[in-house]
Amino acid sequence: MPVPTFSGYRRLTKTHRLSAAGVAAAGAAALAFAVVPGSAEAEQAPKAQALSAKPVAEQHAGSVGKIQKDSLTQQSAEAAKKAQAAKAKAKAEAERQKKAAAEMAKKKAQLAAEAKEKAAKAKAAKERAAKEAANRSKARAAVAPKQYPNNLDGWIREAMDIMKKHDIPGSYEGIHRNIIRESGGDPNAINNWDINAQNGVPSIGLLQVIKPTFDQYHVEGTKNSQYDPVANIVAACNYAADRYGSMDNVDSAY
Repeated sequence: MPVPTFSGYRRLTKTHRLSAAGVAAAGAAALAFAVVPGSAEAEQAPKAQALSAKPVAEQHAGSVGKIQKDSLTQQSAEAAKKAQAAKAKAKAEAERQKKAAAEMAKKKAQLAAEAKEKAAKAKAAKERAAKEAANRSKARAAVAPKQYPNNLDGWIREAMDIMKKHDIPGSYEGIHRNIIRESGGDPNAINNWDINAQNGVPSIGLLQVIKPTFDQYHVEGTKNSQYDPVANIVAACNYAADRYGSMDNVDSAY
């Protein structure tokens, strides 16, 4: 049957009240036992709980420390690895640049050597061409002897070139002056009235040389004739150099 209520609350039956009272008494007894001072179990319980909790805390703290240490070790290893890789890369780049610079220097040196060799070859070729041209000119000069005009000026100049080869002194002025006095510039002039003519050896040619003197002082390479103007000048100048030092020193009959 329904439990009668009072003022909105249910009213406990006798049975319910007895049950509640028993539960309350049992709870109070248990509570009184738990807090009674001097109880061995009551004194040991907190210590046991503390002792059992300490190793767990220490173990937890050790685990955390180990994890942190392992993490730091791994980070340090990775940083060292990266640093080593960067160093190796920098070293490789430096070696590459050094090798490139060495190759560039080698190439420059090679180009400079090639340019120098080319310049030396060009210079040698130029010198060789100049020498060959000089040799050709010399050869042409040897093949074609120097030409002199067939007059008094040409005779004197040709005679002086021969005299130079034989170290015979005499200037153009000294030779010309004596020729004009002796023969007037006539290579066929002959003296048939002086003492030489009376002795059978007349003076002949531009510088009026007698036969014995001409034969003695004749210079090889000239014609063997007193009438030849060049041969006459060279022989007379050779004689004057032997007797007077030079034709320049002759101012009268000699």
